[in-house]
Amino acid sequence: MSTLAQPAFVPDPEPPREPSFDVLGDFDEPWTAQLALDLLPETNGPKVEVLSGSVIVTPHAGYDHQTIELDLAYLLKQAARRAKLWLYHEVNVVSGDDLYIPDIVVLRSPGGGHVSMPISEAVLLGEIVSKGNRRKDVIDRPRQYAAAGVPFFLRADFRNRVPALALHELSDGEYRPVAAAAAGTTFVMKEPFEFTIDPADLLDEADDGAR
Repeated sequence: MSTLAQPAFVPDPEPPREPSFDVLGDFDEPWTAQLALDLLPETNGPKVEVLSGSVIVTPHAGYDHQTIELDLAYLLKQAARRAKLWLYHEVNVVSGDDLYIPDIVVLRSPGGGHVSMPISEAVLLGEIVSKGNRRKDVIDRPRQYAAAGVPFFLRADFRNRVPALALHELSDGEYRPVAAAAAGTTFVMKEPFEFTIDPADLLDEADDGAR
């Protein structure tokens, strides 16, 4: 009597793994920008960035920071579009294996339809200085963006609740200040597009009659 060969058992394929922050506790390899984009869920909550193989999670900053970021992004966006540039705030920017989420991002081409954009598309990156991240916003990020060749860096500060803006241009691998102003004076930017503002207009203050 002949014996029929039994078909080899083939297990059902595992369903695709849903993006989850649970993987942060299980993953013991260096992180890259692409791994974070593939394995971690999209979020409107804390910033999730990748730097030198580590995932950096940063909670939202305070009300002054958010007010300045939203108002500055709105006003800059209108000026950038007139120069045929595209402005976004808190979006994914990839530099090699690193993943940044700058407060302000100005691109040469639109980011519509993309989850992230390469840092080579950035014309200007900006950070609003937070009290808890002062070193990152003032020293670390400008150095990293300069190393990636981003032509302009914009910094907004509100130490002691006095808003100030400073624009830096890349020269010989380092950022050099080209325009700066504090509340009560006029900030004038000519490159990469024209933009003027009194930084005092960026911070919400209650009217005397509303107090």
